[in-house]
Amino acid sequence: MAPGHTEDHSQDSSQDSSQDSSEDHSTLQVRLVQAAASLDPAENRERLTALVAHAEPGELVVFPEVFARDFGKPGSDLSPFAEELDGEFVTTLAKTAADRGITIVAGMIRAGEDPARPYNTLVVRGAANAEYDKIHLYDSFGYQESDRLSAGAWKPVVVDVNGFKVGLMTCYDLRFPELARALVDAGAEVLVLPAAWVAGERKRDHWRTLVHARAIENTVFVVAVGQPEPRYTGHSTVVSPMGDVLVELGCGEGNVVATLDREQLVRARTVNPSLANRRG
Repeated sequence: MAPGHTEDHSQDSSQDSSQDSSEDHSTLQVRLVQAAASLDPAENRERLTALVAHAEPGELVVFPEVFARDFGKPGSDLSPFAEELDGEFVTTLAKTAADRGITIVAGMIRAGEDPARPYNTLVVRGAANAEYDKIHLYDSFGYQESDRLSAGAWKPVVVDVNGFKVGLMTCYDLRFPELARALVDAGAEVLVLPAAWVAGERKRDHWRTLVHARAIENTVFVVAVGQPEPRYTGHSTVVSPMGDVLVELGCGEGNVVATLDREQLVRARTVNPSLANRRG
């Protein structure tokens, strides 16, 4: 797919029409926006607004990690691009969410206690208002994110979006199953994971495997949204509590919708009651 092209698909993951209509079929529509963040914050704010133009009221719209402004060259200083929560990015995000009647999750670099090492933060605005500071910094695969960013405190964040409990994770957090389990213990039915999953050998396989594992082992939906190739991996996806792929984008930019059906989660936890079977 050519850079800048937006693909708008809709896919309904609800159960087939042969089911009893008396069953509870509460749903949440999620929109995955796989778009590359530039080094120009103003351009990214404009794109954020444009990329939700077709979003329907009530949707949960998920953008990638650091959509406010990309990381730039590996190891570069991010402190000049840190913003406050009342700054231009969050103000634009909140206004866009309110104007469209949607909930938006997007990443930014947030000013913190240490001016030289800001936070990598997810911001939620719309039906819920929350922030999550990335806990696990990317000190791996030759990178040393902790040299330029501060880690968030151990504080699992779960918000209510139109009746669904949504837990927040960021990119490298995916490799730490204890955070996903803590979110589920706090009530999460959906794990939302914005990412900038750096491309490289085996990285796409790791992405897919770990997203599936977090969904299956916790019997939750996982909504994983990354920036596209060439720098990052793309392949944003929604995986069901039983490990089924509801939607998956390719390597380029795209915009895709899936419907999360709570009945799928209830059935998964009935068939595979692994959370209830835990010991210790």
